Amino acid sequence: MRKPFLNKGKVNEPKMSQELLDDLSPQKGNDFSGDLQYDIIKIKELYSFPINIDFVIREFTVNKIEKKVALFYIPSLTDAKLIDEEIIKPLIMNDNVIQDVPSSISVSAVSEEKEVDKAIKELNTGNTLLLVEGQVKSYIIHTAKAAGRSVEKPQNETTLFGPKESFVEKADINISLIRKKIHSEDFTVEKITIGERSNNAVFIVYNKELASFDILSEVKSRIKAIKKDAVQNLSLLVQHIEDRKRSLVPTILQTERPDRVAAFIEDGHVIVIMNNSPFALVTPATFWSFYHTGDDHYLRFIYGNFTRILRMIALFITLFTSSIYIAITNFHVEMLPTDLLLAIAGAREMVPMPAIMELLLLEIAFELIREAGIRVPTPIGPTIGIVGALILGQAAVEANVVSPIVVIVVAMSGLSSFAISDVNLNYMVRIARFGFLLGAGLLGIFGMVVCFMVCLIYLSTLKSFGVPYLAPLTPKYKSSEDTIFRKLLTNERMRPGFTKTKDLTKDKVQNK
Repeated sequence: MRKPFLNKGKVNEPKMSQELLDDLSPQKGNDFSGDLQYDIIKIKELYSFPINIDFVIREFTVNKIEKKVALFYIPSLTDAKLIDEEIIKPLIMNDNVIQDVPSSISVSAVSEEKEVDKAIKELNTGNTLLLVEGQVKSYIIHTAKAAGRSVEKPQNETTLFGPKESFVEKADINISLIRKKIHSEDFTVEKITIGERSNNAVFIVYNKELASFDILSEVKSRIKAIKKDAVQNLSLLVQHIEDRKRSLVPTILQTERPDRVAAFIEDGHVIVIMNNSPFALVTPATFWSFYHTGDDHYLRFIYGNFTRILRMIALFITLFTSSIYIAITNFHVEMLPTDLLLAIAGAREMVPMPAIMELLLLEIAFELIREAGIRVPTPIGPTIGIVGALILGQAAVEANVVSPIVVIVVAMSGLSSFAISDVNLNYMVRIARFGFLLGAGLLGIFGMVVCFMVCLIYLSTLKSFGVPYLAPLTPKYKSSEDTIFRKLLTNERMRPGFTKTKDLTKDKVQNK
């Protein structure tokens, strides 16, 4: 733990006496002293004032009472106009400021704090610290106003009929986006501070009457177990708390849509939110959580299930199209009609490399084009993807580097992967298809089947915060059976049993 108030560098201030340095040692306690000048020197030392220009101290005297007051704030994180108009002006004009500070200023969110370390943490988040001469406590005034973007449409999880709003990089705004969808006194938000130096706040959101105590405790314990100087956002946090950190399979769902988060909370899940992250973490998460989208329930029953069928077909096309082509052309040519076999042989007559090398070359080229389209500036990204694919594909065919049918196979496989909306599941499928491709190149269809069985066995062993990854399909749990297909909304009467929720039924609210 950082030792408070020790001089960390030379500043343009008079040197402190040895007696004062002794008083500032940790053994003397961590409370405010009531001596205003003494406490000001403490805080100046911590913030290297006046070398540090991103720190402001406002000292003034309330003339009617002849008491000195000091304000501390970080200008890059606070609303300076609010401080001038709603704090300093009322303090000067009000005679009762020393007796009742909260009622003397116009800012509603004011709290008291006696410990210096806790007050400093609040100051670092953008709040203003107020000290009054003669008082052994400080006042924390909510004045945070960090720069950030406004609520916009989802970028990765687009919707046709759902709400057109997504999370932003401010945790308080993200919590309010969820809160306006759940009007219940059971809606609970807890705060945990992580990072030995950065002191980043992690917010755990859940419904206290639905969330499982075991899952909630597991989420908290994993977050509290993080021993790092800084964890700036959820993208870094998720890599510390997920079940298998080296696994190809994601076990924590990341979503940028508040409506999906609200639905998960109502099912008993626990949500994690942080500043600097335009999305939330959903725990626990099963394979079906990644497979589903928000629009599945916004669309009518038949339309929603139709899109799920298409998504499942796209998943299998992405995984197996290239592998099936290699397996059949190299090991099982008798499965093809004679005319098709002759057409494939004629197309590959001038190609100098084996079919497996041909496919691997095109698959890697497709991934390179896709990655380039994501990383380049937005206006030219789609142009690079379309023009690059057309030019390279056509040039490769004309140069007899690859055959036309392989270009079709790779294009089908690549385009089908875009139907998988979740980014983490998409990466998993794209990487896994190379494994199936190598298995088919070595052992044909038998190699594909072996790879598929290994994948199923592996998925069945995974857990997300103690919940089986393929639940509720296997093992079987009481639920609405919302897996590959969904039921009519009127027939979805059960919450997922695998979340160990306290209330399994959705039709009524149990009496408390």
